[in-house]
Amino acid sequence: MQQQQTIELKDEERTRCEVWTRVMGYHRPVASFNTGKQGEFHERRHFDEQRAG
Repeated sequence: MQQQQTIELKDEERTRCEVWTRVMGYHRPVASFNTGKQGEFHERRHFDEQRAG
């Protein structure tokens, strides 16, 4: 079996990840949101809905 190789990047080698989300039927980058909408996005909680019964 082959061992996985760990890759480590220096900070200057990294690139910023752009996060997109769906708002009002459109996909938009979170960075384009106003301050209030960005705050609202970061407060979102993810959950798994359980089957009733």
